[in-house]
Amino acid sequence: MKFIDEAIIEAHSGKGGDGVVAFRREKFVPRGGPSGGDGGRGGSVFIKADRNINTLIDYRYKRIHKARNGENGQGKDRYGKAGEDIVLRVPVGTVVTDIETGERVADLATDGQTELVCKGGSGGLGNIHFKSSTNRAPRQCTPGEAGQSRKLRLELRVLADVGLLGLPNAGKSTFIRTVSAARPKVGDYPFTTLQPHLGVVRIDINKGFVIADIPGLIEGAAEGAGLGHQFLRHLQRTKLLLHLVDIAPIGENASAVSAAKAIIEELRKYDESLFRKTRWLVLNKIDLIAEQEREQVVEQFMKEYRREIGEPQRSFTISALSGAGCTELTQAVMDYLSESRETNSNEATPAAATAAQSDH
Repeated sequence: MKFIDEAIIEAHSGKGGDGVVAFRREKFVPRGGPSGGDGGRGGSVFIKADRNINTLIDYRYKRIHKARNGENGQGKDRYGKAGEDIVLRVPVGTVVTDIETGERVADLATDGQTELVCKGGSGGLGNIHFKSSTNRAPRQCTPGEAGQSRKLRLELRVLADVGLLGLPNAGKSTFIRTVSAARPKVGDYPFTTLQPHLGVVRIDINKGFVIADIPGLIEGAAEGAGLGHQFLRHLQRTKLLLHLVDIAPIGENASAVSAAKAIIEELRKYDESLFRKTRWLVLNKIDLIAEQEREQVVEQFMKEYRREIGEPQRSFTISALSGAGCTELTQAVMDYLSESRETNSNEATPAAATAAQSDH
């Protein structure tokens, strides 16, 4: 199925039904009094995350979604039927934004999470609500409330723990094939990856993490060049970025460092928070360098990298093709994610304890 990660739709909730003016008309009841019922409420529009859906392609072909109007009230104290709600099902990880106001309407990060995007209009009041001791035959009623209309942007941001970053042909697809069961396309030409791929890396039965491979970035990506800029949003939810760099071309390490620097600058231009995210340097394709020259080539690259960019938070040397160094890297990633989760849970505990103490 074609991967669609963005769509624009219109959502319209239903109008409330009108209240009605009516009076009892029965034999032997000359002054039956008011009997006009209320109008039914209009249908609302909800949006729900569903783990069984992985694309927004349905919303590319059906863009207008309308809930039903409420029915008008009737005589004999009969209320109008409420309009039926509609629920739009989207993949987990979908962010909903109001195009006109820029407001984030919903961030659907968990399966089953449901948010109201357009509330149905309230039904109007019938004349039974206006009777009083001084107004025994009211002829007032109110119309139903209009429904809401919104133009919404749906953006799918994949939920992954780790994101792969790098130039086209840096070996990201080969790496994800090596460490997980994902099978993205691999080739010796640029832009092999045309859409995001997710892979689950299993360290053991009870330990694992999700890794995302997005199309490679090129200089100017933040302004829209290349393919990767369309998918940079998928890296925003990740906890860790792995920046893969092709170390293979001997004698061209300086240009490789310049290319790595350009990618980092694209991150900064696109989103400062993405730039500040934990990022590890991974030197790939070490198998293409003669064994006796590897240490010297890596040392030369790292020296240039530190001078141009700074000290990396952590660095690894691997061969995604042969698998060399991949086990050590994935274990380090698992350890980092586990420590991160433990730290977050520990930070929450003292706050809860403090709150509990303040209650006594």
